[in-house]
Order: sequence, then structure tokens, then C-alpha cells
Amino acid sequence: MKKILITGANSYIGTSFEKYIKENYPEQYEIDTVDMIGDGWREKSFSGYDSVFHVAGIAHQKETKENAHLYYEVNRNLAIEVAVKAKSDGVKQFVFLSSMSVYGMDTGTITAQTVPTPKSNYGKSKLQAEEGIIPFADEQFKVCILRPPMVYGKDCRGNFQIVLKLVKKFPIFPKIKNERSMVYIENLCEFVRLCVEKESDGLHFPQNRKYVNTSDMAKRIAESLGKKLYLSKAGGGVLCLTRPFVPMLQKAFGSLIYTVTEQIDDEYCVCDFAESIKKSL
Repeated sequence: MKKILITGANSYIGTSFEKYIKENYPEQYEIDTVDMIGDGWREKSFSGYDSVFHVAGIAHQKETKENAHLYYEVNRNLAIEVAVKAKSDGVKQFVFLSSMSVYGMDTGTITAQTVPTPKSNYGKSKLQAEEGIIPFADEQFKVCILRPPMVYGKDCRGNFQIVLKLVKKFPIFPKIKNERSMVYIENLCEFVRLCVEKESDGLHFPQNRKYVNTSDMAKRIAESLGKKLYLSKAGGGVLCLTRPFVPMLQKAFGSLIYTVTEQIDDEYCVCDFAESIKKSL
């Protein structure tokens, strides 16, 4: 039985991962969580754990000059400190939850050769955390970094909720042509499990098997809600004209994809897109 420690209580991904493991693999893994607020976690021994899954961080907040320092204190400094402790306590693997935001792109195609150029404090702090953690890797201490795209699922935050609210409120939705890399929360949880099971290291880019079209996603949401939704070409045309000037629209309706071939293949996609939408409502 492998032992996993989640560093970061009450995070959406951490909580979802713990629930997923306990419901699907109760006999194969022992999983614990430690709260990273305050100094209490420093007194806990990480000895005996096979993997530390570090999810603590600041996200989904409006960035200001006043809170900029928090991103670097929490997303960067804390992550590096936890990695140091994990290695010194004899943990075999450190799994770090980074983000697609390290690339600093709202639209475009990300390949294995794309150089990260983050623009936000969130993206910068995540990339700096990666750069601080990677040097600790050796044969006895695997460093596994995840850069997932938009994560969606029941009670998630982010762009999925924007689309859901629009579908619930209006009978018309813009019809647009776009593609987005996304990953359903259960697929991401299975991906993390496989990383732990295989003691993976290096960079990883988990995503659903197929890219997502935002209009198609809205239509599937409406069908799952038993609601009729009309996709408007005219609305899509207006949106395409205004999208580049409105960051929120660019994030929700622009095209942004990974073309990176994942090392673990797609065996982690335990839920297809149609079913994932139903389970996310």
C-alpha cells in the first residue's frame, strides 16, 4: 500500500483527489492531508510517505499590487520549502501542481518547444516554484510537475462556471469555432494516481482525449439540464470581434491547446466528455 500526503487542505483539486482515491482505491492507497496555513505543518513528519502531492496555493483571485507578494510567498516559497522537507524526510516523490498559466497565453498552441513566458503573478510564481524544485530531483527523490489546462467538475471555479451560468440564464448562446484543452477533475485525479503508482518524474500535461469547443460544451450542458439552447451564428460573429479586447471572453471563448503527447498516454481518461458534463452540474 502506497502512502500519499496532500499538502494543502480544502483545495478543490486536493479534496477531489482524496475523495477519488478513497472511493475507488481504498485498499491500494493510504492518504492524508495536512493544512499549510500557519506553522503547524512544519512539525509533522513526512517520513513514511511514498509521495507528497503539493496543491497548496493561491488562485482564482483578482491580482492587485497589494496581494502580489502573496503569490510568491505561497505559490513559490512555500512549495520549495515543502519540497525541501519532503526530501529531507525521505519521501520518494514530490508531485507539484503547476498550471498552464506558466505559458502566459490566452490563445494559441502550446508544443513541447514552447518556452514559458508567464504574464500574471500566478503564472510567474508557479514557474519560479518549478525552477526552485527541479534541482532537488535525483534517483532517490522524483520531482513530478503537472501543468494541467482548465480543470472542470462539480463545484469547480473558473471558466466552466461562467459558461454554466450563461446557459442557465439565457436561451441563446454564441456559436463559435474554437478549441480548448481541458481536463475533467476525475481524469486529473486518475492521472495523479498513475503518476504516484509509476513513480513518474518530469513535466506532464494531462488533458481530456479531445479538445473542447465552448459552444458544444454549452449545448451539452443545456441538454443535461433539460433546457433548449439556440446557438447563434450572429452572436458568435459579434463575440469574435469583441473577444480580443475583453480578457474574460478571451479566456472563455478563445482557442488554447496543448499538442504535447502525454507520456502516460490517455489511460487516465476514465470519464468521457458527455458523461463528465453531466457529473459536473
